[in-house]
Amino acid sequence: MFKKILIANRGEIACRVMRTAKAMGIRTVAIHSDVDADARHVREADEAVLVGPAPSAQSYLNVEAILRAIAQTGAEGVHPGYGFLSENAAFAAAVEKAGARFIGPSPSAIAAMGDKIRSKQLAREAGVSVVPGGVESVADEEAAREAAAAIGYPVLVKASAGGGGKGMRLVRGEAEMADALRSAAHEAKASFGDERVFVEKFIEHPRHIEIQVLADSYGHVIHLGERECSIQRRHQKVIEESPSPLLDAKTRAAMGAQAVALAQAVEYRSAGTVEFIADRNKNFYFLEMNTRLQVEHPVTEKVTGLDLVEWMIRIAAGERLTLKQKDVRLDGWAIEARLYAEDPTRGFLPASGRVVRYREPTGAGVRIDSGIHEGAEVTVHYDPILAKIVTHAADRDGAVALMRHALDSCCVRGVVNNGLFLGAVMANPRFQSGDISTAFIQEEFGAAFDPAKAGKEQLAVLVAVAATLHHRLHARDAAIGGGQNAQRVASGAEWVVLANGDSHKATVAETAGGHAAVTSSDSHEVIGEWRFDDPVFRGAVNGRPVAVQVERIGLAYRLSHDGVRLDLQVLAPRAAELAALMPAKKKQDMSRFVLSPMPGLLSSLAVAVGQDVKAGEAIAVIEAMKMENVLRAERDGRVAALRAKPGDSLAADQPILEFE
Repeated sequence: MFKKILIANRGEIACRVMRTAKAMGIRTVAIHSDVDADARHVREADEAVLVGPAPSAQSYLNVEAILRAIAQTGAEGVHPGYGFLSENAAFAAAVEKAGARFIGPSPSAIAAMGDKIRSKQLAREAGVSVVPGGVESVADEEAAREAAAAIGYPVLVKASAGGGGKGMRLVRGEAEMADALRSAAHEAKASFGDERVFVEKFIEHPRHIEIQVLADSYGHVIHLGERECSIQRRHQKVIEESPSPLLDAKTRAAMGAQAVALAQAVEYRSAGTVEFIADRNKNFYFLEMNTRLQVEHPVTEKVTGLDLVEWMIRIAAGERLTLKQKDVRLDGWAIEARLYAEDPTRGFLPASGRVVRYREPTGAGVRIDSGIHEGAEVTVHYDPILAKIVTHAADRDGAVALMRHALDSCCVRGVVNNGLFLGAVMANPRFQSGDISTAFIQEEFGAAFDPAKAGKEQLAVLVAVAATLHHRLHARDAAIGGGQNAQRVASGAEWVVLANGDSHKATVAETAGGHAAVTSSDSHEVIGEWRFDDPVFRGAVNGRPVAVQVERIGLAYRLSHDGVRLDLQVLAPRAAELAALMPAKKKQDMSRFVLSPMPGLLSSLAVAVGQDVKAGEAIAVIEAMKMENVLRAERDGRVAALRAKPGDSLAADQPILEFE
């Protein structure tokens, strides 16, 4: 067994690998860029080595620097995590040549499966059903159009060396091909150093289901059931679960057998994942094989009771896999939600900033794999994933309920994130029924998410909690003054809660267990402990456990719960009457400006001063978190001035250009 391993990655996956390594008594080495010097994975490692400046190409993709770190620290094994160099056959070979063990598959298996074109050819030879198209890379736009015409639109343009949604574009018609091809190739080269792309058929209303395989160096291969990964945006997974609501035992066995056959065909070792696309009738097609640990591996660990990282380390150290297929049992249901630094209200564009407050969810059945801490800097240089929240229960309903509460309890401030959106997905009736596909987010939420869209029950809970918290704050202030005022507040007080432009009357009084908040619509008993500086209220409303995130915005309370965020103001009745007489503040007119929708690097501008621009025409390209984003004009106009130039680092809402 290894005495020391180096983790060639960062963030939550580096921390997660370290956790298992330390439990096995193995010392750990972190690598880091200069901007990651104080990152969580650096703090938690036994040793840390600087490998370069912020851009990944000069640090986490810098093979020579990582090889020097291996030699410098005497690491005997290297775990690549996922992303970066995890599916780079040349890196795996270089690690082995340097005298360390690559904790993953052989370089030949990585090369065979890492090339999405070659992997489809091998899958066909192994008897695995495959998606039409994608048998060779396309050299130019003409070849891409011919390939698409042969299989019919819609198609996907995909990076041959890709993964994680990088270098992938959906093309519904010939007119979209040029932009899609350019963007996919550029993104693929930036992320993987390989700009080759191919074209394959896009399956309408698909479900994304993958099979986890585990193989040792002695030819023994098993599968560990499936994961459903259909909740995606921009072809990147957001929520995963195991098992899948779609599959039955017969389909699971058939998919598992094909996954094992493919792994055996390439003499695979270590943990790996065979991904399939399935239609509503449970017909399934091979998509690709990921020769690494998957982001969503924790749901498999929860339902099987296995530690996949531990088995990767043991197999790399030469141990045999002691499990047989008949030993694999799926216990209960697990769900994972990925917490991203992105803004769902702006089309899920990436965000950056400093984490100023951070509280993790706790409790039975809840696991969190995190790469952040209070004070951590989230930059535009790396993948936007902050943490993964995982829940496990006896059945799917129980896992969903646990996840809803865990998301309400997980507080990240200072960096815009998708936590509220994840809560809204969990509260969605269609998701709860299991009627999902890869188009779920677009169909249910459209291009952007509105966190102020509250249902009747959600609004009632937030109004009751706001009135109660304000009453407690008022009671505390009265108690400090003492006398009759304190007694009056304790016996009951009337308030007006302003929310979403409406007013709600509420009477709050202390009870034996907490407070009774009586509104015009209902009565709520609010019980719970809450300090006035605590970012999360935890308690119960009418006996149901709730967690509500609390933030003071001026005189208002910003409350977040169950996928809803509202700014509520609580006033005495007379103060509410006066507030209604105040004129509304007018917003500044920015309609003539094109603003950056996110922080990022302005890589190119496609317009000049005096140029006429049509709605829908490409204006600029902004790069952020390894993704390329094309900014298009929302209306016709003539460019009056450029407010930024290529190479500039942009903040969210920073003007790029101004129309006449």
